[in-house]
Amino acid sequence: MNKNKIAKTVFYSFMLAALLNTHASAAIIDVTVYGAKPNSFTDATESIKKAIAACSANEASLLSFPKGRYDFWPAGAEERNYYISNTSTAEECPSKLKRTGLLFEGKKHVTIEGNGSLFVFHGKMITFTFDHCSGIKLQNLEIDFERPSMSEMMFEDVSDTCVTVVIHPDSKFAIVDDKLKWYGEGWGMNRFHAILANPADSTMKYNSWQPFDRAKATSIATNRVRFSGDFKNQPYPPGAVLTIRDPVRDHVGMFINLSQNVTLINVQMHYMHGLGIISQFSENLLFDGVQVIPSHNRMIAAFADCLHFSGCRGAIVIQNCHFKGAHDDLVNVHGTQLRIIERIAANSVRLKFMHGQSYGFPAYFAGDTVHFIHSASLHDYAAAIVASAKLVSENEMIIVFSNPLPGALQKDDCIENITWTPSLTVQNCIFEATCTRGILVTTCRKVLINDNTFSKTGMQAILIADDASSWFESGAVKDVSITNNRFIKCGYNLGENNYVIAIAPENHLLEKKYYVHNNIRILNNNFITDSGALLSVKSTANVVFSNNTVHQLAKGVEPAFKLTACDKIDIQRNQFLDLKPIVAIAGMAEKSLTTDIQKVVVVKHQ
Repeated sequence: MNKNKIAKTVFYSFMLAALLNTHASAAIIDVTVYGAKPNSFTDATESIKKAIAACSANEASLLSFPKGRYDFWPAGAEERNYYISNTSTAEECPSKLKRTGLLFEGKKHVTIEGNGSLFVFHGKMITFTFDHCSGIKLQNLEIDFERPSMSEMMFEDVSDTCVTVVIHPDSKFAIVDDKLKWYGEGWGMNRFHAILANPADSTMKYNSWQPFDRAKATSIATNRVRFSGDFKNQPYPPGAVLTIRDPVRDHVGMFINLSQNVTLINVQMHYMHGLGIISQFSENLLFDGVQVIPSHNRMIAAFADCLHFSGCRGAIVIQNCHFKGAHDDLVNVHGTQLRIIERIAANSVRLKFMHGQSYGFPAYFAGDTVHFIHSASLHDYAAAIVASAKLVSENEMIIVFSNPLPGALQKDDCIENITWTPSLTVQNCIFEATCTRGILVTTCRKVLINDNTFSKTGMQAILIADDASSWFESGAVKDVSITNNRFIKCGYNLGENNYVIAIAPENHLLEKKYYVHNNIRILNNNFITDSGALLSVKSTANVVFSNNTVHQLAKGVEPAFKLTACDKIDIQRNQFLDLKPIVAIAGMAEKSLTTDIQKVVVVKHQ
């Protein structure tokens, strides 16, 4: 065994020892003792509340669910005010009161053992919340919703004036005044976001509910509806499924907040309402054998993202997982940078949350190290230590630093919290069936993406972004390894920008000799592509693309590599089986590129 393999083995052994509590002497708490009745289809919420309360705050506990079905209704659910990153604006969802089926607050050393049980949730709610917890293990269970907030209908017959669909039995509807109305347990819909999933070619593409909203709906049999209207030039192949939801993320699938050493093992999420499993300002998180996959022949398992990490730290490990059927990114890892809107004193500033869907939570703490960021260039030009941090309103914080503000401070600069940045390991996972990205990652700690399969992600399989002008999701990467992965026909939704991997910081000003991202290695991967567009890189230095194998299945028009304002790019020793690749460069010297590819095109900015 070589040194690298030994190091990896030691690392994962350490992670498992740190994150997995064996609970050999744990107090066993059987939920049926507290009144829960599996397979009764009655509301287990109150009984489970009592069982959770019995978990000691100081001793290890094993919360055991004898195998069966457990149902949870929102009427008896715990309610808390939570500001959750990347969810909803104040206009979309003024109240931040969230309902949770199983709420764990301040709990330590608790193993939740599902024993293969199925947890079924009703209405709109968070399934599990772990708030200020430590040493939590959730394992061996399936989670689903009786009526998912995603509606699905399959196209049976299609013409210019008439469409016949088969509606999934889990998608409840009614026809009122010749219009089809979607509804669920305690909710209806008047806003629609639609994506067309086509099992025939395993693609997912953005679509619209509007043609059906304008059409006349007629019930012709159980779960079969005929729409009469204008359907000219609509892409509805028979067998394809239109998936429809409300766009507002008013809840999330699971919430891990200000917690540490949280582990999910062998957990199947068949549906999540709102966003996904959201980890916010938490540390040391392990997801092993987690499957976000639809059940009952449905197409969609996640209302938006599957796993979302905002402002976390320590080690995030995602391994042996399967993500399939999501309306947004399968995995997203980032921080949140706030804009400086006022200098209060020589060492103090007022900050503002800039994106409407992320606000209201403390983003800095005393003792944190932060970087000052020029918003236009994303240049991190100075560092400081936080002496005190206070959330003074939903949208603003006041920070006092240990030292005076840097002299280079400019209008609209931002502050990134470097202390709350995680390392990320993703290995032996499957990513498929999304119209957006497989993995979106921006963190300055070490990133390893190894031995995964990315199949037909609509956008990039892997996107490394960073911005201080749109989502305000930080930050710059410094050490990324993308190795031994398989990329299959990814990027079909992006047209001429359908690159499998994109390193795309959203900087609007290119500072001389400053590069946003650094040290990215893409090695020993296998690419199967239609377009031949492999890698797009902007404002990045020290990128190696080597020893990869590329199969191009169709004639493409894009260059295989698009490089903009980069330095020290090495593209060599790759095997191209079906194409003669082109490298296009712009805003950089040819000597900044080392390559054995014969054709290099210099593109002049217009």
